[in-house]
Amino acid sequence: MSKKKGLSFEEKRARMMEIFFETKDVFQLKDIEKIAPKEKGITSMSVKEILQSLVDDGMVDTDRIGTSNYFWAFPSKALHARKRKLGELESQFAESNQKKEALQKSIEKSKIGREDTVERAALIEELAALRQKKEQLKAEIDKYRECDPDVIEEMLQERKCKLLFSCSENANCA
Repeated sequence: MSKKKGLSFEEKRARMMEIFFETKDVFQLKDIEKIAPKEKGITSMSVKEILQSLVDDGMVDTDRIGTSNYFWAFPSKALHARKRKLGELESQFAESNQKKEALQKSIEKSKIGREDTVERAALIEELAALRQKKEQLKAEIDKYRECDPDVIEEMLQERKCKLLFSCSENANCA
């Protein structure tokens, strides 16, 4: 005994598109709801949802005439859409290849003068040592920052401002 497995959403979409492509006709929703379960095995409960997803993706066209909605999709439209998408992808591919080539040329150009030599290695080591010494000196300066006359003067000015501000708020300061 094997269980009958239901169709996936993508399979239902593909089968719905087959209905349009095979008949090359225009349908109302009620017509599709009758045809889809019989011919393609799509449950009538999911026909509206699938049809709406196809309309949202631009695979099926729709138009309202009077009080009725009509749906259609022709194979030529799908072919033109695929060709247009292929053209876009090919142009993006060509553009990406041009960027890649330009970047490779830039890399090759920037490598000139950066060959690994003994002198260059020594300069890189010296640069690293100087950067480390700079960080040590910065840390030492920060340690003695409290004794800096400019910093002390700035702190005194801030205190004077705070005292003046607090005295102006209190009428008792005089």
